[in-house]
Amino acid sequence: MTLLLLQMSIVLLVAIVFGRIARQLGQPRVVGEMIGGILIGPSLFGRIAPKLFADLFPQSSLAQLELLSTVGLALFLFLIGLELDYEHLVRQRSTAIAAGGASILLPFAMAALLAHPLRVRFAPHGIGNIPFVLFLGIAMSITAFPVLARIIEERNLQSTPLGVTAILCAAVQDVIAWSLLAIALALIGEAGGPSSLPIRLLGLAVYLLVMLGIIRPLARRLALRSHPELSFELLGVIVAGILLSAAATDKIGVHPLFGAFLAGVCFPRIKLWRVALRERLDMLVSVLLLPLFFALTGMRVRLDLLNDSAMWIWAGIVLAAAVFGKMGGAVMAARWTGQSWRNALALGALLNTRGLVELIVLNIAYNVGAFSPTLFTMMVLMALVTTMLTAPVLNLLKIRDGEKKPLAVDHVHA
Repeated sequence: MTLLLLQMSIVLLVAIVFGRIARQLGQPRVVGEMIGGILIGPSLFGRIAPKLFADLFPQSSLAQLELLSTVGLALFLFLIGLELDYEHLVRQRSTAIAAGGASILLPFAMAALLAHPLRVRFAPHGIGNIPFVLFLGIAMSITAFPVLARIIEERNLQSTPLGVTAILCAAVQDVIAWSLLAIALALIGEAGGPSSLPIRLLGLAVYLLVMLGIIRPLARRLALRSHPELSFELLGVIVAGILLSAAATDKIGVHPLFGAFLAGVCFPRIKLWRVALRERLDMLVSVLLLPLFFALTGMRVRLDLLNDSAMWIWAGIVLAAAVFGKMGGAVMAARWTGQSWRNALALGALLNTRGLVELIVLNIAYNVGAFSPTLFTMMVLMALVTTMLTAPVLNLLKIRDGEKKPLAVDHVHA
């Protein structure tokens, strides 16, 4: 217990320091927390003081940190699902589906082109071609919805066509990416081998039918009928429901985080409850539990594995493909739906933000054996660089803080 408490203290202090430095440099806090996690891992701390690193973070102790971080991630994914405004999504479906879909399809195409050479060189033995392509495509195409929302809020873009379109596109991508991730996890399921694949897919279909067809309308009807204050007891019931949904998808053979995300999607859209849940859960998750996830990610990043020019060239190819695919798809679709070049490029920069959600996908891929340590390191660096690019690109396009009025040349189709 002493070691666990010491580890948590170190991780929290590092996250606070580097998160603050990132904010002072005009970057999202998550960038600093990502870098801090890498620095206390084997890439730096482990090389400078290997004996102290081994004493503070022995391999045998990491399971406890992983359990705590998984609970934190489940609550975090619930909050992401909770922020998904599907009614607004339906109203703005034309732009959201076009730009959101294109900025997933093109990165997936880039991932499919790179899949074979990357799989031959860097994939663990035994990973199938289809699951590998799915994991790689999801990792290249996903957008960090919470980081994106924070950037838009910081720049006062919530009421502009650019801000609304970016949020809606990210929402579409969240639904598509997590659905594909569920399929990929069912294909690669750790328990039961290939013969259990139909059972896992059937279980996933039944789970989705129950959650979307029964639980969601029932919860909405009960909430609208009673609509009580979010009491201590009700909060406890909600958290228990999140964990039960996560347990259900874990039992099916799909990652528990998918269940937590879908619990958020199905949660009743009552503003009072949403605000209260975010206030009560977000502080605990962001301050205490998510930094543990960053530390674990940092300990899995092995920059020493990129030990020759060929490795760094491949890392550069992965980065270029991710940026071109994501920004290219978003820009083309945005222009097609009537956005100006300036807003189209800004939309591409916003959707190119990967951040925390990308790290969650990468850690899932690493844990199920889809990515090797070398490929995992390349993908984490890609997530870090693409997230860091967002603010400079927006500044270059003069999409600055406080810009509230829509651009005259913009037009967003309903």
